[in-house]
Amino acid sequence: MNAPEKLPTSLEPHVMKTYGRLPIALSHGRGCWVWDTDGKKYLDGLGGIAVNTLGHGHPKLVPALQDQVAKLIHSSNYYHVPLQEQLAAKLCELSGLTSVFFCSTGLEANEAALKIARKFGHDKGITRPEIVVYEKAFHGRSIATLSATGNPKVQAGFGPLVEGFPRVPLNDVAAIEQLASTNPNIVAVFLEVIQGEGGINPATTDYLRAVRKLCDDKGWLLMLDEVQCGIGRTGKWFAHQWAGIQPDVMPLAKGLGSGVPVGAVVCGPRAAGVFGPGNHGTTFGGNPLSMRAGVETLRIMEEEGLLANAAKVGAALKAGLERELADVTGEGGVVEVRGQGLMLGIELARPCGELLNRAAEAGLMLSVTADKVVRLVPPLILSESEAAQIVAILAPLIKTFLAEPAK
Repeated sequence: MNAPEKLPTSLEPHVMKTYGRLPIALSHGRGCWVWDTDGKKYLDGLGGIAVNTLGHGHPKLVPALQDQVAKLIHSSNYYHVPLQEQLAAKLCELSGLTSVFFCSTGLEANEAALKIARKFGHDKGITRPEIVVYEKAFHGRSIATLSATGNPKVQAGFGPLVEGFPRVPLNDVAAIEQLASTNPNIVAVFLEVIQGEGGINPATTDYLRAVRKLCDDKGWLLMLDEVQCGIGRTGKWFAHQWAGIQPDVMPLAKGLGSGVPVGAVVCGPRAAGVFGPGNHGTTFGGNPLSMRAGVETLRIMEEEGLLANAAKVGAALKAGLERELADVTGEGGVVEVRGQGLMLGIELARPCGELLNRAAEAGLMLSVTADKVVRLVPPLILSESEAAQIVAILAPLIKTFLAEPAK
């Protein structure tokens, strides 16, 4: 009686269809393992897309967050939040920069960086400031960050985009020098040190140093998007530190709160004073819970040596993949295994989105990005034995896939 005439066919009939979800709902996790609501166990090679720095249910993080929830979750930026200064001081210590704005997501951090660059230009008397961006870049899905992104697929249907983003290829010094010589309105360069959504494409050390010098020579801001590759993922606190340089503006998010939403824009002296009261703001950013998550994440990372672990285990994972895939590397097979630390991509010669389902069926969580790149960004607590298990599951899946006729 009173039963609906037709039951919904979707598992989520009231949720907007913005994601192509797998038919899996997760229940709980411990360490680098998660279980779904049917009791199936998965090795987490995705880490919530580089978010779950400390894995799941970390015995030091959980009680700290429980303590904070019982004290104060949210106040308002009308008032001082002492944990903001604590986390900001730590980020400045680790980066060598000077001040921080807190928000909640990587998109917000990147949006704030773009506003800093625009105001920096206006303060210099440039009425139409422009920001150099990159092919294959991904900075977010707001209209401004979408405009800075270099992916026509995600931009389609949302025009007109924001102007003022001249675009160049990554690692091409001549291209950016040519642009610099012809465009007097440039005020900043905005790039990911390792492009994440674009296919795990690293900027070379030489390129980063050349762009740093160009920005210094021209009086531009160097803005390095470390939303995905920062917070220890490559084996240093920030991926640009491998090149021995410092940015003027550095957006962060993802791994900073180990799953609690935290975004940040860390600035050096050239950019630190651009924003004044009323120039920017946020409701949720910097609330006590998110700040406690950030403080505890960095503390636990230091206590447990997770930068060294990311470098060591990441190198073992990369070597294992290269070894097991050596016989299918080349034309028509594996193009390259690339990345650094625990941010790795395996590029195949053809689209491989179906590996997402196959890996899940085999008990491994990962993602496929840029159509042809298998992405691994597991928690930084991953052990060498767990890395070996990833290789043991993933390499046969890739070999089987490549042995099948292309569709």
